[in-house]
Amino acid sequence: MHLRLSSLILFGALAISTAVVAAPSTAQLTIKDRVFTTTELTVPANTKIKLLVTNEDLIPAEFESYDLSREVVIPGHSTVTVYLDALAPGRYNFFNDFNHAAQGWVVVGAPDQAKTGNQD
Repeated sequence: MHLRLSSLILFGALAISTAVVAAPSTAQLTIKDRVFTTTELTVPANTKIKLLVTNEDLIPAEFESYDLSREVVIPGHSTVTVYLDALAPGRYNFFNDFNHAAQGWVVVGAPDQAKTGNQD
């Protein structure tokens, strides 16, 4: 009886803790003609972000950000997922390392004020 009660309590605690963990918000960036089609991407603060970076060009591009500590090569005609940890409000620079003129910003706002997705 004691083992059964302990198992039920453990199962209940696991169910509650799993329900609290939310899936990351999804945002998208597109590279076309070697530049980002969105130069400012607004996301909520204190929320993990699943960033989908699509390269519509034939040649590879590289999503790089010193501010976000990320560096990912995106082959031509493909999409790569970049996960970003929950960020404090602010502006975080990113660029295409194969074309430094292609730059943009992840703008992190208050959780209830920001939107994910393509923002111009």
